[in-house]
Amino acid sequence: MSLTWLTGTIINIIDETYNTRRYFIQVDETDHFDFTAGQFVTLDLPIHEKPNKRWRSYSIASAPDGTRVYELLIVLVEDGLGTPYMFQNWEVGSKVTFRGPLGVFTLKEEQLQQELFLVCTGTGIAPFRSMLHTLAREKVPHKDIYLIYGCRTQQDLLYYEEMKGLELEDFHYIPTLSREEWEGKTGYVHAIYEAHSAGKADANFFLCGWKNMIDEARRRITELGFDKKAVHFELYG
Repeated sequence: MSLTWLTGTIINIIDETYNTRRYFIQVDETDHFDFTAGQFVTLDLPIHEKPNKRWRSYSIASAPDGTRVYELLIVLVEDGLGTPYMFQNWEVGSKVTFRGPLGVFTLKEEQLQQELFLVCTGTGIAPFRSMLHTLAREKVPHKDIYLIYGCRTQQDLLYYEEMKGLELEDFHYIPTLSREEWEGKTGYVHAIYEAHSAGKADANFFLCGWKNMIDEARRRITELGFDKKAVHFELYG
């Protein structure tokens, strides 16, 4: 964990969807940036005179690979301050002030000895992408893993083809759309994890997304009979 402010340089930008961008940041003055899958960085953006009004935290979307580059997945919030600044001002070569890695929303070895439910909405998929690629690359032993991902429409799906093609044993990718019919699941994430976890004695649940989704999921999971300690979450917004 680093509470020291660092600088990085944006080396690539990819438009993932109509309102979401992938920013690749290379950390300056080092040859590697070490973090654990699931951690986040805090950005200091020049959008307010008060320091704590300038800070914005985002999960790292890439897996640690020994380099000094990490990826952030950012959705434009048009009535906000932070993301409009990034979308309007960040370009290849821009400097970024940040600190990190931070956070404890990470997988432990004992959690992988039970079935694992990764439940997310929107850009909440970012820390799970980091975790999944780490497990795949390092061939970490694990039980069944379910990535249950909720979006409104197909155009909102992030990393869709990548997750469909992820080479990871016992991995189940289940995207669901709440506002569009398609060949996949429709509705909200809750019915899906309830159906797949019902009747099971042990499992771990990792939740990432908006507060309303997480609050409801925590309630429903404990009502299924799982211990509160089996539920881990990261709030967005």
